[in-house]
Amino acid sequence: MWFYDTTVYQIYPLGLCGAPAQNDGQTVPRIRRLEGWAQHIAALGCGAVLLNPVFQSDAHGYDTRDYTTLDCRLGTNEDLAAVCKAFHEAGLRVLLDGVFNHVGRGFWAFEDVRRNREASPYKDWFHIDFGGNTDKNDGFWYEGWEGHNDLVKLNLRNPAVVEHIFSAIRGWVEQFGIDGLRLDVAYCLDLDFLRQLRRFTDTLKPEFALLGEVVHGDYNRWMNDEMCHSVTNYECYKGLYSSFNSMNMFEIGHSLARQFGPEPWTLYKGRHPYSFVDNHDVTRIASILTNPAHLPLVYGVMFGMPGVPSIYYGSEWGMQGNKTPGTDAPLRPEVETPQQGALYEAIAAMAKARASSEALRYGSYRNVVLTNKQIIFERRTDAERVLVAVNADAEPWTAHFDAGCGQAQELLTDTLHDFGGGSTLPPYSVQFWKMER
Repeated sequence: MWFYDTTVYQIYPLGLCGAPAQNDGQTVPRIRRLEGWAQHIAALGCGAVLLNPVFQSDAHGYDTRDYTTLDCRLGTNEDLAAVCKAFHEAGLRVLLDGVFNHVGRGFWAFEDVRRNREASPYKDWFHIDFGGNTDKNDGFWYEGWEGHNDLVKLNLRNPAVVEHIFSAIRGWVEQFGIDGLRLDVAYCLDLDFLRQLRRFTDTLKPEFALLGEVVHGDYNRWMNDEMCHSVTNYECYKGLYSSFNSMNMFEIGHSLARQFGPEPWTLYKGRHPYSFVDNHDVTRIASILTNPAHLPLVYGVMFGMPGVPSIYYGSEWGMQGNKTPGTDAPLRPEVETPQQGALYEAIAAMAKARASSEALRYGSYRNVVLTNKQIIFERRTDAERVLVAVNADAEPWTAHFDAGCGQAQELLTDTLHDFGGGSTLPPYSVQFWKMER
């Protein structure tokens, strides 16, 4: 499937394009700014763009008012269609953020309930008790997402709600040619709804991808042949940065072995979770790492490990941003034009290496060497064997182990090396070695 082969570039359009924090009702084609990003993203080695919420909303996009209309702060549907066309012409597939667990208080059907109460034909679209109340003082209680009453939970067991959502998705494919969806808070979605959604989207276009946002639990509950193709790998997200900050490569090595290793009890062997070092909800990797020299190395582990790697806009040139209570601005900033630099070039080389290697995309996983400051792991298919080697130390380090070959090709530099019984890794380095079999 194309999604398993790609690298995803994530954009939060309301932030990048500089939209006001609250919907001001003014139609401004800010989203057209993204047309100028297409070549930057393609040159980075990404094959898909994930756009976080773009449809009409109260504020941050996850409080939807209308699933069929682009948020006026970003422009019109014609503007979004032009952006998607630019991405497709650059060889990039497009995923939109599907926010189906809840809507905003400004959602048209909820506004009808507020006006008409029990007489509203949409009262069963939500989980409502007309004998109660909330802090919004509507004169009735309704379920909000995790206690947030700005986010009104939809009743996904109501066939009319499901049909409304499916009709919107069909429209997104017809108008914008989208190739998949990120499912916001997929861990909250009704599992029967997820099964219906997968069956429906399988009919829309070949290999339509479903990526679920999942934080905790057994990812197989949502990532399987009936539901999502992939889910967010938060377990390894934490292991990626904390292994470097604590100088304890055992953490990420053991997490990867638990998820993908050769043992029969391995959790996600043959699956392709979504890998990330940061996103729109967490502190940026350049701000959370205590040693800036580790920045390209954490990307090296991410591109080498099983899963679908992703890049969050701005992080490819080392943008910083701390998660701050009460505001999303540091994580979702406005950016006029993209930048490049040494980190961009390093990530591009890693993306190119992964795209050229069957083992890095589909191979098995096995830890070869683990120390506090170094990790070497193997990715293998019947046709190819690759070693990913990381030295997080400030000093050179010589790996002594039986590599099982005499010569190897360094995929990041396209050079040949007599590997022999091991290799000396430079300080703060990551290497991908394609081994002779």
